[in-house]
Amino acid sequence: VQLAESGGGLVQAGGSLRLSCAASGGSFSRYAMGWFRQAPGKEREFAAVISRNSNTYYADSVKGRCTISRDNAKNTVNLQMNSLKPDDTAVYYCAAARGVTLDANGAKYDYWGKGTQVTVSS
Repeated sequence: VQLAESGGGLVQAGGSLRLSCAASGGSFSRYAMGWFRQAPGKEREFAAVISRNSNTYYADSVKGRCTISRDNAKNTVNLQMNSLKPDDTAVYYCAAARGVTLDANGAKYDYWGKGTQVTVSS
C-alpha cells in the first residue's frame, strides 16, 4: 500500500487546514487509517485514527478541534483541523494498519506516507 499526504501548509493560529491521504495498491477498506505527527525535536505522536467501519479515536491534544473521515470509494482519508495552534506545527503522517481497530500505537501500523508539513504561525 502506498500512501500520499497532501494539504499541508502555513496557516495563522485559529485557522483551519484539511489534510488528505490517498492510498493505492491495496484493499483500502480493510485498513484502519491513522494520522500521526512529529514536531521538530520531538517524538512522533498519535493524532487520530478511523477504523474500517468508521469508528474514530482522537488524541486529547486534538480532540474537539480535528475530525478524521474516510471515503472508501475514493481510497482517501482526511483530517480536518480547526482552531489551529502553534503547537500543532509538525509533519503530519498518514498510516495504514491491518488487524487493528482503533490504536494509537504507531508500531501497529504497517504502511506510512512521507508526510506533509503543517506550520501554524502565532
